[in-house]
Amino acid sequence: MRFRDLNINYNRIFLFGLIITALSCKKPYNPPAIQFPGSYLVVEGVINSGADSTIIKLSRSVPIAGTQKQNPELSAVVTIESDQNEVFALAEAGNGKYAAPPLGIIQSHQYRLRIKTAANKEYLSAFVPVQTTPPIDSIGYTVTPSGLLVYANTHDPDDKVQYFKWDYDEDWQFHVDQNSVYIVERGQISERTAKNQVYECFTNDVSSSIVIGSSAKLVQHEIYQAPITTIPSTSEKIQLKYSILLRQYALTREAYQFWSQLKKNTEQLGSIFDAQPSEISGNIKCLTNSAEPVIGFISANNVQSKRVFIPRSQLQVNWSAKSPYICFTPATTLYSDRVDNSTAVQVFLVDTPHLALIIDKIGALGYTRASYECADCTIRGKRDPPPFWR
Repeated sequence: MRFRDLNINYNRIFLFGLIITALSCKKPYNPPAIQFPGSYLVVEGVINSGADSTIIKLSRSVPIAGTQKQNPELSAVVTIESDQNEVFALAEAGNGKYAAPPLGIIQSHQYRLRIKTAANKEYLSAFVPVQTTPPIDSIGYTVTPSGLLVYANTHDPDDKVQYFKWDYDEDWQFHVDQNSVYIVERGQISERTAKNQVYECFTNDVSSSIVIGSSAKLVQHEIYQAPITTIPSTSEKIQLKYSILLRQYALTREAYQFWSQLKKNTEQLGSIFDAQPSEISGNIKCLTNSAEPVIGFISANNVQSKRVFIPRSQLQVNWSAKSPYICFTPATTLYSDRVDNSTAVQVFLVDTPHLALIIDKIGALGYTRASYECADCTIRGKRDPPPFWR
């Protein structure tokens, strides 16, 4: 019994030592592409074989710890080439984007991307086959204890496509914490009309995570309830009405492996039990300097899309959106006997017109006010709905 107890103690000591060693060996990973901003080219986009434009975005890597968020590659010459010696030029569209109208892609041909930068560096992708992206069967959602999980269903009836990638645009209607009923115009207080209400607005966002899926290991090659995005129950996105425009892309096995590795390196690191970061190899090379890494993978396919709306009435009744700002209720009261010439109101109108909005009237006492962040939705959105809104 003593030997067994001793053995257990040694096991505990060994396990504790192993954990301490693992923790002490953990070091931050600073890849060269991020340590040296401006050194490496980042290529995003697909060669669109459908009826939509082809848009390629070029940028340069930026440091994780830095304040710079974008570093677009400007004044480049971007072309698409076929294996039949066809050449299609893309025009610069601003902010590192290069675009061309529908190219008339031929399914049996292969295509590649060529880039020549203003610094006379040249980059070339491998030839890739043209894939046909099957339609999105449906977009659904599941209510979970913590929020809303949006998912997608799809399949390829020809059983040729087994790898998929998605990105999306989000639009939503929200309201601020406090409703400004009155407005100050030319030193006068009057009630707001529908034209100048600032309580409800519309805003949007785009996906920033890598969303991929595969049916290669399934008996039936279909994607069922692939997770697209999760929205917390306290998010303003689902406060009134939410809409998502989902785009679907077919991938080759090589493209799927690239995006899978990139996802692991950028989204699934941080603990001692996560996979270790590894070199990401795409299908784009620098012809000027073969040792220079290039981040990106070019594919050729049509893009399938579908939009759905999720109104607040279809969600949990007890969910409550949380304002991104600290808003106090009730708001500060401005006391006055006569609004038109009271000292308190005059001071408010002159000294702090950009710090607060008038919320409501409290009889003869005066008015209540709140900060612009808590009472003006136009700081974060637009009053008019987008053209597709319904």
